[in-house]
Amino acid sequence: MHKMPRIWLDYCRFLTRQGRITESRRAFDRALRSLPLTQHDRLWPPYLRLVRLHAPHGCLETALRVLRRYVRFKPEGREDFVDFLLEHQRLDEAVANLVAIINDDSFQSSRGKSKHALWQELCNLLSRNPLEVTSVNAEAIIRQGISRYTDQVGRLWTALAEWHLRAGNISRARDVFEEALATVTTVRDFSQVFDASAEFEEGLVRQLMEAAEEGSAAAGDSEESLESDLAMLRFEHLIERRPLLLNSVLLRQNPHCVPEWHKRVQLLADRPAEQIGTYMEAVKTVDPHKASAGRACTLWTEFAKFYEKHDQLSDARTVFEKAAAADHRTVDDLAYVWCQWAEMELRHGPPEKALALLAKAVAPPSHKVDFYDRSEPVQARLHKSLKLWSFYVDLEESYGTLATARAAYDRMLDLQIATPQIVINYAVMLEESAYFEEAFRVYERGIALFKWPNVEELWKTYLIHFSDRYGGAKLERARDLFEQCLEHCPAELSRPFFLLYAKLEEEHGLAKRAMNLLGVTHTRAVYEKAIESLPDAEAREFCLRFAELETRLGEVDRARAVYAYCAQICDPRLHEQFWHAWQEFEIANGSEETLREMLRVKRSVTAAFSTQLNYTAAAAAAAGSADSDDQAEDSAGPSSSDPMRALEQQQQQQSAQPKGILFVRGKDQEQPAGVMRTAPAAAESAASGVANSNGAGGKANPEELQIGGDDDDSEDSDAGGEVMEEAGEDSDGGGENIEISELPVPSEVLGSLAKDSDDDS
Repeated sequence: MHKMPRIWLDYCRFLTRQGRITESRRAFDRALRSLPLTQHDRLWPPYLRLVRLHAPHGCLETALRVLRRYVRFKPEGREDFVDFLLEHQRLDEAVANLVAIINDDSFQSSRGKSKHALWQELCNLLSRNPLEVTSVNAEAIIRQGISRYTDQVGRLWTALAEWHLRAGNISRARDVFEEALATVTTVRDFSQVFDASAEFEEGLVRQLMEAAEEGSAAAGDSEESLESDLAMLRFEHLIERRPLLLNSVLLRQNPHCVPEWHKRVQLLADRPAEQIGTYMEAVKTVDPHKASAGRACTLWTEFAKFYEKHDQLSDARTVFEKAAAADHRTVDDLAYVWCQWAEMELRHGPPEKALALLAKAVAPPSHKVDFYDRSEPVQARLHKSLKLWSFYVDLEESYGTLATARAAYDRMLDLQIATPQIVINYAVMLEESAYFEEAFRVYERGIALFKWPNVEELWKTYLIHFSDRYGGAKLERARDLFEQCLEHCPAELSRPFFLLYAKLEEEHGLAKRAMNLLGVTHTRAVYEKAIESLPDAEAREFCLRFAELETRLGEVDRARAVYAYCAQICDPRLHEQFWHAWQEFEIANGSEETLREMLRVKRSVTAAFSTQLNYTAAAAAAAGSADSDDQAEDSAGPSSSDPMRALEQQQQQQSAQPKGILFVRGKDQEQPAGVMRTAPAAAESAASGVANSNGAGGKANPEELQIGGDDDDSEDSDAGGEVMEEAGEDSDGGGENIEISELPVPSEVLGSLAKDSDDDS
């Protein structure tokens, strides 16, 4: 039954339990030879357990041979074999098996390890055991990992240097560190390598200093002190070189980074020769079209300035000539080079040289070139560079003549590269030279080049200067300019132009045109100012117009406030037109409450005017004079077609009162003591606030009588109306008796009327 695996397994297990190691091994070997290969999987696990169990007890070599046979049968078990070798310090064979695993592309780790993890494990074994591992080339393996795994370059370089250090090759380890610092391309790898190198140098310095101290204590100064000093110098030199080494890493990572090249030059500030070499390397390395940060043209200009700083102008000009012929990403970069060249010439020579240089730069090419055609070199498109032309015209204006400056400006306008500010500068230059009409023509040329909103400042400057120059002398021409401007001006930009137009009309034209231009907001201010400053007669008319304007605009509250203000100067017995207009307004736009308020104000104003002695005396005097003039006409009877004559007769009848003037004070009500005019606030105050004031109209008179009651209650401002109604009831005998006192009229009130009365008597 030698082909039965069950019999062999029971037999081998029986021998193993008895502790017969040799007989058990031989039984397993016989079973492996007897059973087919497909059944070996059942024999190897107990066989491996046997050899691993007795390996620490003098059977290590037997276990190694058995495991080597097992690895040939099943390569997937090589990882277990490596672990067994490491466990028993068989490092050389363990490394060899790891190398075999890594080189086998078909190997699949039973533990889920990647090739990268196996590489790391291998490098750790090599770097930490340089003397024990002799079967493989450790340096070649680590360098192969450096080129293969770029994300672990810093760690692998450190492992290689550590391998040399443990092997005792200190100088070789230092060379590896320097090589690593000169080849890594990431800041992370650089930090790993630099920190390891600094730690190595610092540890070496510490070790040598301790040895030097022991040597000096034992036998005086020795060579150890010199070695420690040298090691200290190496360490300090390494620390000082860190910024430059880091800059080299960044440039290797991106050689087209212009700011890093400038930074490198600054780091070499005390080494001019190396600075020159850096500039030369930079202008050769940097591709202007690939520069991710900064402008490649600044490398050329800074290179030239370096020579200028050291008074080597010929070398600086040579650099600028090469820069002008070199490739640049944009036309502005080339223009920047020419401008820097011209500025250097201005600093070290007459301005004519700089002007000639710029004239050469802006010279047109032999064939027509489109400025935006990138297929053409930047040198062929330079003649349309706005930056270069702006600098050129500034120099012509500062150092050239008026003719050359005008020629430069005209050339810019012909090339259609001028900006609105350039046009303004050109016109201002002509105005300063008293060429006003030429300046205005320049404005018009500039306006023809641009559209809204770019032309806004140009139009504004043109109109202001034209108005200041001619004022009203050329008013029609100015109006035409404003009309041309406003014809195409967007609505959101038209406000300042309307204000300028209105100002022109106000100062030199018609006020009506100015009012039409200014609009409602400014019209309100004009109405308010007119009402405040004009006499009562004209103020009434403006109030009516103001109220009509606000009504048309839908501002009912504003219009009501205007009516309430105007009521102070409108006697209902003389100015019925105003009160009729207010009543119609309230009927059309108000409510019953607002209409009642209007009637209350009317009664209050009527009472206020009735108590003013000056007004009553003046009315009586006017009636007396009118009586003598119209006596003949009165005999013929009033004409129904003359309303003014009928009004005068009505006033004469009302003035025919008994001799002396009676003043009646109502119950618990204070008579209004005259009305003072205040500044108009019709557009901002509420109508009720104005109507509730005790005064009602007229200007203050220093000679009027102040007649007041002794009651503090002000129930309503209808006191005058109530007094008149009560007086009428008493005269009819229907009310209670009210004492009415008769007071003599002071002579100051009647004036000349009192004198005439005495003469008649």
